[in-house]
Amino acid sequence: MTITIIGLGLIGGSFAMDLRESPTISELIGVDTNKEHELKAVELGLVDRILPISEAVRASQVIILAVPVNAIDQLLPGILDIVSDHQTVVDLGSTKLKMIENVKDHPNRSRYVAAHPMAGTEHSGPEASMKGLFQDHTVLLCDLENSAPDACKTALELFHLVGLKFEFMDANQHDRHAAYVSHLSHIVAYALSLAVQKEEKAGYAVPRLAAGGFSSTVRLAMCSPDMWVPIFTQNSDNILTAVKAVSEELDEFRQALESNDENKLRELILRANSIKDML
Repeated sequence: MTITIIGLGLIGGSFAMDLRESPTISELIGVDTNKEHELKAVELGLVDRILPISEAVRASQVIILAVPVNAIDQLLPGILDIVSDHQTVVDLGSTKLKMIENVKDHPNRSRYVAAHPMAGTEHSGPEASMKGLFQDHTVLLCDLENSAPDACKTALELFHLVGLKFEFMDANQHDRHAAYVSHLSHIVAYALSLAVQKEEKAGYAVPRLAAGGFSSTVRLAMCSPDMWVPIFTQNSDNILTAVKAVSEELDEFRQALESNDENKLRELILRANSIKDML
């Protein structure tokens, strides 16, 4: 099987790295708008060769889109224009509703499988690629009733090869849940980073006082705006709802602190502790 990966950063590169180990994959073709990324991906052995996007699509049985969601929106209709009924197109974007709506009436819509692997790091570029990044994580697959059975089978086989577990939901559910369990975490991390930087303008206390809790919380604040601004704008309604929900909880903590209410603080913390039952 020949696979084209469009987008040779953390997600696309890590996907390629794991697919390399399967004897069912005969060739990996890379496409990226960043020529340095293309050269580096070949140098690292992530892909076998680089082709222009139209040639890469025509040469492959599977086309994987691992680029920012605004780029997926732009590329997906044109890719579906040229695929045949034996090819499969998979996107790995963090939002789903807008791109699915964008191609819902396309004559080749059935060749497209909408997916979101729930894995990643704060790093980017081909050098950030990690073997086993997806192992035992979950991929959310959306609106599969609109994808051809053979396209679904192909996508599931590839996700199995990289170690992903499967969950199925519609695009509305996906974007609502992703707002809370993924997108909100990044908003909070960016906000915390900004607040700390405003307080610690000289940068004196952060390296001396910050321990593991701070580092693990603010790690996401190092993620690229090129990836996250499009996610925030595409899923803004759901993210706004999630931000308001967190703001209400923060307000409860603020009121308890203002009144020095130890019982209320204990109650809030114990309620928060119960998240362990959901994980």
